[in-house]
Amino acid sequence: MSPRWLLCPLLLSLVTGALAATGPSPRSCAQEIGQRPAQALATTCRALSPATRPPCNAANSCALIEDEIARSCALFGDGEAAKEPGCGPLPSSAEAAAAVVQRYYRALAARDYGTAWQLWGDDGQPGNSYEKFRQGYARTRSVQVTLGQPGPVEGAAGSSYVSVPVTVKARLTDGTRQTFSGSYQLRRVNDVDGASAEQRRWHLDSAKLRQQH
Repeated sequence: MSPRWLLCPLLLSLVTGALAATGPSPRSCAQEIGQRPAQALATTCRALSPATRPPCNAANSCALIEDEIARSCALFGDGEAAKEPGCGPLPSSAEAAAAVVQRYYRALAARDYGTAWQLWGDDGQPGNSYEKFRQGYARTRSVQVTLGQPGPVEGAAGSSYVSVPVTVKARLTDGTRQTFSGSYQLRRVNDVDGASAEQRRWHLDSAKLRQQH
């Protein structure tokens, strides 16, 4: 989080071996929130996920488990997801987009860079490599985000967009504290013929963050 300006062109699948093999291990959900709440989250995940071997395990990060829940609810669509108590906001809503930003920073805080990377979409953050993305947080000891009210969902060229204002506070390994403010833009493909369930999910599309002094 050291650059003064961050201008980023903004399947959760299991984190690939290549991603998981580098850097320190992510903090488990049990370490983040305690064994019992983590097990409850994993149980909700298993109840919703259609995957044969879903990542619904308290040994994974909470962000990874939560994203599998969100992925599963997106497969249901708004109508069915509204009937599932574990699904939270409707998959197409601005609130669901804001939840992606929340999960992104939860993944970063847990050092689960693979999950954070994939929240940008199938190919990760445009214009960046996973290794450079991960190294960008090498000096970050902790990070947290406060979300503002998401803007309205707006459509253009077959896609929907929403802007989510944020304030980000980071602490570096040398004790330096940094605060950034700005917003993330999220994008999803509209519910049209030929659009996959993954395309209809919200993904990070771009970010504009400025360091406060």
